[in-house]
Amino acid sequence: MSVSAAYVTFADPDGFDDEKEPALAAWAEVGIAGHVVRWDDPGVDWAGFDVVVVRSPWDYVIRRGEFLDWARRVESVTRLLNPAAVLERNTDKVYLRDLGVPIVPTYWVAPGEAVDFPILDEYVVKPTVSSGARDAIRTGDREKALAHAAQLVADGQTVMIQPYLEMVEAEGETSLLYFGGRFSHAIRRNPELAGNTAMPGQENREPELRDPDPDQLALAERVLARCPDLLYARVDLVRLPDGSPVLIELELTEPYLFLRYAPDGAANLACALAKAI
Repeated sequence: MSVSAAYVTFADPDGFDDEKEPALAAWAEVGIAGHVVRWDDPGVDWAGFDVVVVRSPWDYVIRRGEFLDWARRVESVTRLLNPAAVLERNTDKVYLRDLGVPIVPTYWVAPGEAVDFPILDEYVVKPTVSSGARDAIRTGDREKALAHAAQLVADGQTVMIQPYLEMVEAEGETSLLYFGGRFSHAIRRNPELAGNTAMPGQENREPELRDPDPDQLALAERVLARCPDLLYARVDLVRLPDGSPVLIELELTEPYLFLRYAPDGAANLACALAKAI
């Protein structure tokens, strides 16, 4: 008997999500019938699926409360992966403060707090609820950084201020992909604020497979040890000027998985899903 699974996405008329076809084909190979559905489609009977897999709801950022309400409703009638509690925590980057692992040096400003931070050579300023560099800026102008942070705080958002790490221009970011807690593949990609930005997976760059270094693998395993029972996880790492790897983001909600770049990526995801079911 085939298992019925929802592949959850968003209204995507421009076809940003190019991972649907390889994912669904791999699911079919392991006996899982996948159905592409929008998370905000009021006509969907979520209880009719054996499992609901959150994949590319890339408009959640502007509707986070609605999205989390949806996740909790779905989880009340069927299996949701990743779970609603994971989605709630992961969609606000303040989680980075609590993981207990090395991260990019960050200054946090919450609503009601004074907007102030140390002098840096170059600033990255972004809200803690964002995706695909939305509302993020990179600037060497301190006054511009202060003004942007102040505007975000005035809008009721918590703000992150980080130094821009010039070495990522050459080193890039390393994304390690894990399915069912097992390493699948790693990708080297350019930093989001190195050039133009777009929807996840559609940035103006060409990612490439890479073999992660032992210290990167060790850090990724340390991060995931704090987050058990995940179907998928993307651990994004960069290196500090001293060469040490740090976590820039842990993507557990709607990460692009770079399935087109990894020959076994889709199959690894399908096997992890079958095992989870």
